[in-house]
Amino acid sequence: MRTLVTGGAGFIGSQFVRAALRGELPSGPGARITVLDNLAYSGNEANLAEVARLDGYTFVHGDIRDREVVDAVMAGQDAVVHFAAESHVDRSIVDASPFVTTNVLGTQVLLDAALRHRVGRFAHVSTDEVYGSIAEGSWTEESPLAPNSPYSASKAASDLMVLAYHRTHGMDVTVTRCSNNYGRYHFPEKMIPLFITRLLDGRKVPLYGDGGNVRDWLHVSDHCRGIDLVLHGGRAGEVYHIGGGTEISNRELTGHLLRACGAGWDSVEYVPDRKGHDLRYSLSIEKIATELGYRPLTAFDEGLADTVAWYRENRAWWEPLQQKAELPE
Repeated sequence: MRTLVTGGAGFIGSQFVRAALRGELPSGPGARITVLDNLAYSGNEANLAEVARLDGYTFVHGDIRDREVVDAVMAGQDAVVHFAAESHVDRSIVDASPFVTTNVLGTQVLLDAALRHRVGRFAHVSTDEVYGSIAEGSWTEESPLAPNSPYSASKAASDLMVLAYHRTHGMDVTVTRCSNNYGRYHFPEKMIPLFITRLLDGRKVPLYGDGGNVRDWLHVSDHCRGIDLVLHGGRAGEVYHIGGGTEISNRELTGHLLRACGAGWDSVEYVPDRKGHDLRYSLSIEKIATELGYRPLTAFDEGLADTVAWYRENRAWWEPLQQKAELPE
């Protein structure tokens, strides 16, 4: 199958590309992947170096907002897996404009091109953050959208745009919403890679508020396996949740990372809480488990230990990225 993967040089997209080209996903071998990525601050072609020489791999440097580039790469594709997005909440609070243009308008450009070229399936990758915050229980795919940050609002808008193309044009689309990802090649601005790289350098780590915010953690390999199941077996026009089954507070997570990096709580600096910080996320994965047989396979302790070990052994990958990972003033 010929698949266009947008944002394929990013953290999750590159994992999907590597796994697909190696035949490690449920769909098996034989994937032909075209990666479209603009290599903005968090996109890194080095993430794909391991598979760049494999048969079936093509890389195109371009922006999903560029109609001519998108039209050219869309021709002849059987499917689209759409990862490309601005995704850092803190950056969206500083400046929301690139989140709207990339996440909403860029998705619309892709949808229009996929419609023109009669692409078989459009798989849109989204986030649990579109639901806002939940004090108890777990969201289902029918839960109302209530985003609280510019980032999550832009993702909610893109989700609705994708689903509208199914209802209006009959396009074969799916939407996946995931919990917090972690693993290798994670750009060092998000909590786990930020904390690991700072602790490995003997620096302090910033913990928002009292650290009581709760997240469900999903290993990136499990996420990509779930996406592949939805890509090949999900029902058109449907939303599917992909979760990891490990809900812990940010303070608990900090404790795990301190121990893994050989640091103590004196390495933690409590900082003012993020504006509009959601207290808790929780996804029900009953639908994808029942329909497609998904379950997370990577135990959190094992996945986190592997992640820390990878960063410890791959300074040459993350050290050049540290300045790019700093938030703009």
